[in-house]
Amino acid sequence: MKFGIIKERKTPPDRRVVLSPEACQIVKDKFPQAEIVVEPSNIRVFSDSEYEKYGFPISNDMANCDVLLGVKEVPIAALIPNKKYFFFSHTIKKQPYNRDLLQAVLQKNIELYDHEVITNTNGQRLVAFGRYAGIVGAYNGFRAYGLKFNLYNLPKAESLPNRKALIDALLRIRIPNIKILLTGKGRVGNGAKEMLDAMKIREVSVDEYLDKDFLEPVYCQIDVLDYNKRKDGTFPDVQDFYSNPQDYQSNFMRFAQKTDFFIAGHFYGDGAPYLYTREDAKASGFNIKVVADISCDIDGPVASTIRPSTIAEPIYGYDPVSEKEVDYLNTNAIAVMAVDNLPCELPADASGGFGESFVNHVIPAFFNNDKDGILERARMTHQGKLTERYAYLQDYVDGKE
Repeated sequence: MKFGIIKERKTPPDRRVVLSPEACQIVKDKFPQAEIVVEPSNIRVFSDSEYEKYGFPISNDMANCDVLLGVKEVPIAALIPNKKYFFFSHTIKKQPYNRDLLQAVLQKNIELYDHEVITNTNGQRLVAFGRYAGIVGAYNGFRAYGLKFNLYNLPKAESLPNRKALIDALLRIRIPNIKILLTGKGRVGNGAKEMLDAMKIREVSVDEYLDKDFLEPVYCQIDVLDYNKRKDGTFPDVQDFYSNPQDYQSNFMRFAQKTDFFIAGHFYGDGAPYLYTREDAKASGFNIKVVADISCDIDGPVASTIRPSTIAEPIYGYDPVSEKEVDYLNTNAIAVMAVDNLPCELPADASGGFGESFVNHVIPAFFNNDKDGILERARMTHQGKLTERYAYLQDYVDGKE
């Protein structure tokens, strides 16, 4: 089995990679029959020479590989027919901008495996960059807070080498006595929590957060049943919320009235109530001044997130009254950090964490006859057709929706 690590060709460039040189070596140690070839790249966070030091050949010829490993979408012109590809295709939600890509994959008889749907039997994702989205998102949020109120000036995350450097920078600033709210307890939310804990910011309970004042900065990490309530006043378990989101309404405003800085690290499911609406943001008691929206659902559950921001220009302002974008330094503006590709700012760390999961969960499936169904669940296309699991995309492929 020959694996090819392909060059990332999407614009803007992405420096991440599925397997670092160290991860490649682990693959070889565990599976001596595996071969790995690396396509040359002047973008990748790990240089060609670093792979060569580990004995992995650099070659422009990927056509001899069985499986091609990438991170972002492969441009249609660069797709090699009749190959197995792994990358984030951004098609499983019928994203219009990638319809042509999925059509081309089918036309070229490519077996597409999407990183986003590499799951276990319970549907839980096994490989993801979410932790590093949380880490960088929390850092960027604190940077935005300092700039908004002219308190301190943190360097951009992309200028620092790793997670430790981000933490070192955060430990050199002084945070005022603010209340910080963090939504989500998955990879993203817990990645952000790592940074709050590394800064030694005190975590408090929901009741303490809502009812008490503090002489130090504090944070509260909440989950879906903390900021949603059932319309009939009953209190079932969280599974009822996921099964019947239409029976719930947002209870977030009790937090918005007490929060200075909001880190949005939750997953938002279709049909769930919005956390806060544009009307909510107009309310006199709405207190949030800075939002680090790691989830980055546009015009959705976090009303102040009206567009994604970029690594180059990560912060914009939202005026709740006009519902328009303004300078984030304006007194009435909510400062919004909504970068939608945060792990790109820590490419080495993010690649290392992603590769570790890929080596543990995906690579073995190629050598154990996919005994746990890892590959089968992630395979979107086969022999020029959508697989049964992804047949719901047929109308999307046909241009009917």
